[in-house]
Amino acid sequence: MKLKNILYSMMMGTAVLTSATSCVSDLDQYPHTETTSKDVYTTLANYQAVLGKIYAAMVTSGQGKGGDNKDMSSVLNGGSGFDYMRMFINMQECGTDEMASTWLTGEQTTGLTYLSWDANDAWVSDMYYRIYYNIALCNEFLRNANSASFSGEDEVKMKQYKAEARFMRALFYYHALDFYRNVPMVTENDPVGTFIPPRFTPQQTFDYIESELKDCVNDLLPASTCPYGEASRGAAYTLLAKLYLNSEVYTGVAKYAECKEACEKVMNMGYSLESDYSKLFNADNDKRTNEIIFALPVSAEHTVSWGASTYMVCGQLSMSNANQKPGDFGATAGWSEFRLRPEFVDKFSETDIEGNGDKRGKFFTTGQSKDIASMTDEKSGYLSEKWSNLKDDGSTASNTGNDGVDTDFPLFRLADVYLMYAECVARLHNDWDPWNGGTDASDPNVIASRKQGAIYWINLLRERAGASDVWSSSFASDDAFLQFILDERARELYHEGYRRTDLIRYDQFTTNKYIWQWKGGTHDGQAVDSKYNIYPIPNTELTANPNLHNDNY
Repeated sequence: MKLKNILYSMMMGTAVLTSATSCVSDLDQYPHTETTSKDVYTTLANYQAVLGKIYAAMVTSGQGKGGDNKDMSSVLNGGSGFDYMRMFINMQECGTDEMASTWLTGEQTTGLTYLSWDANDAWVSDMYYRIYYNIALCNEFLRNANSASFSGEDEVKMKQYKAEARFMRALFYYHALDFYRNVPMVTENDPVGTFIPPRFTPQQTFDYIESELKDCVNDLLPASTCPYGEASRGAAYTLLAKLYLNSEVYTGVAKYAECKEACEKVMNMGYSLESDYSKLFNADNDKRTNEIIFALPVSAEHTVSWGASTYMVCGQLSMSNANQKPGDFGATAGWSEFRLRPEFVDKFSETDIEGNGDKRGKFFTTGQSKDIASMTDEKSGYLSEKWSNLKDDGSTASNTGNDGVDTDFPLFRLADVYLMYAECVARLHNDWDPWNGGTDASDPNVIASRKQGAIYWINLLRERAGASDVWSSSFASDDAFLQFILDERARELYHEGYRRTDLIRYDQFTTNKYIWQWKGGTHDGQAVDSKYNIYPIPNTELTANPNLHNDNY
């Protein structure tokens, strides 16, 4: 059974943790409560409910339907703000080649889209406060859990719950590090009240995340016994791999060998690829636990919001192009939130786009121009059709106009781990495709040898997609192979919240090494100031915490 039906229903029907203010000047504070922590943290069931809230806080923006009884104040969405994942997707995708936002003014995505934000940008600010609201939930959980007294099986379960809360906090701090770099640090061990959090360097935050993950991983359940929607050991090692993959960006010190090792741990845990790529993004994707390492359950009954997977399903579909039928994707209507920029489309061939090649190229082109003459023109740019609210049997899972979708958000997938592993092999200058003298590709010894390289794992993804295999002879150098891996990550992982981080790691996000339409606010695109590799801490927070400052803003 989905976690959303176990935990979220318990939490969303209560008012244990509600409404933090928009200015989180005291990040160590208890979340505002209608029921005190003394009342809540009394039974194991209540700890489980609060843990459910921590998970649910990634896909909801409040305790009620569609953001009612909001967690935070905001200028967005009529004051209710948006959920964590809608903000995360926009922060990671809006300014890249994978997404062309339509409603620049109404949604206030102009800054994100043109790489021109400042420290007053609503999305930049809301993402920051949402991250630290969620960190506050984790800290308060752990502050109470560390002093709780349970015995027997309850003690064992509490140890697991604490590990899950620490994992989630590490995830939130990872996002803070990736977005903002020099961030405030507060844990359950800091005093509550007048404490002003110190500013941590990227190295300090990196070290903290690494230490937390290493320390809690063995207290998490293995994938084979971990309930769906909860963090497993596989999730912890995947997050650790992501941290190591981007270490050089964050700290100046490369850790590709460590990333490769973390990937290998995940790859040896019994996960396998789902045979049908499209089923990873439909309303029955909770069944894909073979590939999905960590999912965020989204429920039309318990976690109704207009973000997360609802944003992906409805946002990709057109409001004005009558040729596209939203019902074919289980949606009552399209939102025309975003399209695809042509440079991303060009990573697929015409054969792929026509549906006769790489099945990951799920684009709608009829009545849409490939060129984006205007960012606000709904018919400029091809439409994505990657996400769906249909079940495996083709039936519609929910009424998206009233209840949102029933499609979960796969935050970590095995495919990403394969691609991280392949990138590490290339960056470490290891053999891409070691055969060890064998000639028969089906020979078990040859396969075992090839698994030590990169191409074997890439081709597993390409074979699933119906794309042709690649070989070492296809690439002239490590740099050429690495560029291919970056492009393969785009083909495999688009609209899953990876692109900005990937482009920064390859030094292509702000520079002239890669230009896409409307990058920097011009039709033909242009390089922008390197400061846009990092988001600024909101001005409101700088005022509240004298330890903080922004570089270059």
